[in-house]
Amino acid sequence: MWIKILIVLLMLILLSLAVIYHDTHSFVVRSYDVDSDKVDRDYCYVFLSDLHGYTYGKDNERLLKAIDEISPDIVLCTGDMLIGHKIDGEIQYQAGLHVLAELAKKYPVYASNGNHEQKIKTFKSVYGEVFEEYRSKLLDAGVIVLENESIEISDMPVRITGLDLGLEYFRKVVKKEMTPGYLQTLIGESSRDKLQLLLAHNPQYFREYADWGADISFAGHVHGGIVRLPFIGGIISPSIALFPKYDGGKYELDGKTMILSRGLGTHTIHVRMFNPGELDVIRIHSKK
Repeated sequence: MWIKILIVLLMLILLSLAVIYHDTHSFVVRSYDVDSDKVDRDYCYVFLSDLHGYTYGKDNERLLKAIDEISPDIVLCTGDMLIGHKIDGEIQYQAGLHVLAELAKKYPVYASNGNHEQKIKTFKSVYGEVFEEYRSKLLDAGVIVLENESIEISDMPVRITGLDLGLEYFRKVVKKEMTPGYLQTLIGESSRDKLQLLLAHNPQYFREYADWGADISFAGHVHGGIVRLPFIGGIISPSIALFPKYDGGKYELDGKTMILSRGLGTHTIHVRMFNPGELDVIRIHSKK
């Protein structure tokens, strides 16, 4: 009897290890649809987040090929394309830079910072000018980097804003409350007549993003909850919140939408389970 139990346990462990290996080294493409009366035709956006230096094939050829097959109108990125600590004595941002630079050769690419970029940007005494070097190379490649800035797209009725929150809004365990009007002090007023997109990274503040006026908020950060369970969802977030309210997918609040990517990579604890990396496709459908 005990031998049978041990065999079953061993099989479950081996199966779990196989799932972890697969999900940690694979990504899927997920599509979301959003209807809007602010656009006069349909659009297709590709959204990526939280690559954390991962590579899918040589020079991320699998990831880039998947995006080319979609052929989006624009590419959106909410940061954490690198890991915010030194590996072999340096910040290794090359993989994320390569992906965004290659995409910028073919598509308009709009990127904001995640908490990992914010970390190396903030602690210059530790990381020096690495963030400025990384940002400069993105700009030279044609990537439009938005740090509490907005841009209106000339041939689309669309306005994109990149939110650059301080590290205090990514603290662990206890969420920092955001005071009313704080977003306006950082990024000004939202657009009322154009489709307002907000690249925000941290999904915890979806209520604040919706109240500000973001028609569609794009976020990442949570990695899908790292380990996902059927009918339950993500188990833990990077802020060490168990069963996070927002772990991945499409959310709606007062007529506003948030697309939360489960991310493409990992850091620190390199584990994904029932939760492969994710590349998102958002199809905007005109109501007109």
